[in-house]
Formats: sequence, C-alpha cells, structure tokens
Amino acid sequence: AMAAAAAGPFSLREVLDAFRRCVTEQREVLLEPYLSGWRGLIRFLQRLGAVFSFISKDAVAKVALLEGHQQQHGFVSLQARPDSGCRTVLRLHRALRWLQLFLEGLRSGDPRTSVLCTDAYNASLAQHHPWVVRKAATVAFCALPSRDAFLEIMNVGAPEEAVAMLGEAIPYIGDVYSITQELFAQNKLLDLP
Repeated sequence: AMAAAAAGPFSLREVLDAFRRCVTEQREVLLEPYLSGWRGLIRFLQRLGAVFSFISKDAVAKVALLEGHQQQHGFVSLQARPDSGCRTVLRLHRALRWLQLFLEGLRSGDPRTSVLCTDAYNASLAQHHPWVVRKAATVAFCALPSRDAFLEIMNVGAPEEAVAMLGEAIPYIGDVYSITQELFAQNKLLDLP
C-alpha cells in the first residue's frame, strides 16, 4: 500500500489538513493523521529526486513500521512503547523539524534553496547523522531545484497561493513538532540512538 500511496500526486493541502487534524484538545498527537501527513511529505520528498532519497527511504520505512503499531494505539503514545515504536517516531520527529525549517525558509522568499535546505538540515537532522551522510546531504542540496520549482511541486496553484498555504501549514506542523518534542523530553527519550 505504501508504494501506491507514494505514487499519488503531492498536494500541500493534504499535508495541511492532516497536520490540522493531528492535535486533539488534550494536546495529544493522533497517529493516523500524523502518518497521513507524513505520507504527503514523503511524496513531496520523492518529487525532489535522489537528493532526498536517504531521508524519504528512511521515512517510508518508519511510516510503514508505525502503521503496524497503529492497531495498538490511536495516538503517539510514548509510555506504552519504549521500544522501536518510540525510536521510529523519534526519527520522523527529527525529520519533521528539518522539513518545517526548510518550508519556513521557502516561505520567506529566499531564492537560494540549497542554502535554505542546508541551514535547515544543520539546525535539525545533521546532528543525528554520521559525517558521511552529512557530507553527502550537503553536496546533494546544491542540486536542488529553484524556489519557483518548489512552489510548483506544492501543487496548490500559483506561487503566491503556495506561499499562503505554507503560511497556514507551518504553524500546524510546528505545533505537532513541539507537542511531540515535549512528550519525548518528559519521558527522557530525546537521546534514543
């Protein structure tokens, strides 16, 4: 099912809707929309080509793993799963931060996508990756398409519509990120290998 899901067209709107549905009034992160948001983000990553395959492959595997856990828990419950489920969410969680920062950069209007992406990566995922991966990533970012191309990939109409929707989506992604971050911190799980 994963491959079929990944093959569909990416739309930023889907990601926005999924992350909007993610957070309950009790400030719990629901797993189903979280995974659905990630499936959208994976489609986005795959549109960017080989550059991001090391992140999207990892994300695809993690989302599939969590779909297996989903039957047991309806939300991202960390206490209940101190094992691989937790580690899996943590991996996606770190990648989400990178995407959030990158999307913020795209929205800000800086045309140098490789710089935006590298800055976002250095502020998030880089610290969790071995040097070889960091080096490869930074080189790969140089080959990124232009900002306009990215806004087109968002698949929501004209560039200004894409920018407006980024403005709407980023706070939701940020919210999901910070709730999950807090959960991990409370449970002293942020440093899981």
